Amino acid sequence: MKIAVLDDYQDAFRSLQCHARLKDHEVIVFHDTEKDPARLAARLQGFDAVILTQQRSAFPRAVVEKLPHLKLIAQTGRHTAHIDIAACSEKGIVVAAAGAGVSYSTAELTWGLIIASLRHIPREVAELKRGVWQTTLGSGLRGKTLGVYALGKIGACVAEVGKAFGMKVTCWGREASRAKAVQSGYEVSASRESFFANADVMSLHIPLNKETRGIVTAADLACMKPTALIVNTSRGPLIEQQVLLKALDAGRPGFAAIDVYEEEPVVGGKHPLLERSNVLCTPHLGYVTRETYESYYGTVIDSILGYAAGKPVNAVNPESLAGRR
Repeated sequence: MKIAVLDDYQDAFRSLQCHARLKDHEVIVFHDTEKDPARLAARLQGFDAVILTQQRSAFPRAVVEKLPHLKLIAQTGRHTAHIDIAACSEKGIVVAAAGAGVSYSTAELTWGLIIASLRHIPREVAELKRGVWQTTLGSGLRGKTLGVYALGKIGACVAEVGKAFGMKVTCWGREASRAKAVQSGYEVSASRESFFANADVMSLHIPLNKETRGIVTAADLACMKPTALIVNTSRGPLIEQQVLLKALDAGRPGFAAIDVYEEEPVVGGKHPLLERSNVLCTPHLGYVTRETYESYYGTVIDSILGYAAGKPVNAVNPESLAGRR
């Protein structure tokens, strides 16, 4: 099979151990992201399979219908909202997607951002290189309140670390999430308003879908303390960009640590969040570790090899198999 790997920013795929499992196939890696549907379709002419990393590239009908040779889309992770599944099924294109366990690396990065922000680590490192010794006073964690919005697998990991640091952990989310919080011994806020108002550190761990887009509102942010930090390592559109910018400029919350954006990748150093001294930004590094990549791409390769052997696995649109090319 001729296989395209999209959006491999740092040329990581070919350095993974699991890459060797595709030795009998032709693999071509693209390092940039092509947003234009027509140009993306042109890029992928003649390919039998495409590997998608998370939601880095959208696959709308406008792309699907221009790829007559495509047989398989293999996706890391379970989320497929960025793929037109109906169009793929109509064209007999199998979409394979499967989870690969808990992304502990995202929880780890969340705490890296929290500590780096509260202790002003990037600034102090830069100042030390300039020859300046100590320029800020940091903030500690013990005794502070950690708000975890959505106590799923990643949120639960973040909450555990907060508890270990001696923080008071409070939770909010859907009914199932609040019930899990009670079972885990965490506090569930009496109201949404009090959840945002009492948090010294607020961490978002909400999946992105139609219902959760913009779920954190201007009113929510306006409740937060001027000293509070909001952290988003989930998905950018959970908070509309302009809503977050206005809230930060108004000083509630006072700080933000952001790993995700409405439009990715952010290149050229041009983004309004990068211009603000009260925001710490990273380039969507949450799951970007070698261990996570081996797991994610290993599952993708299972899908590719299963398809090539005539035994498709992880198909989210089994109806496409009837018209398989």
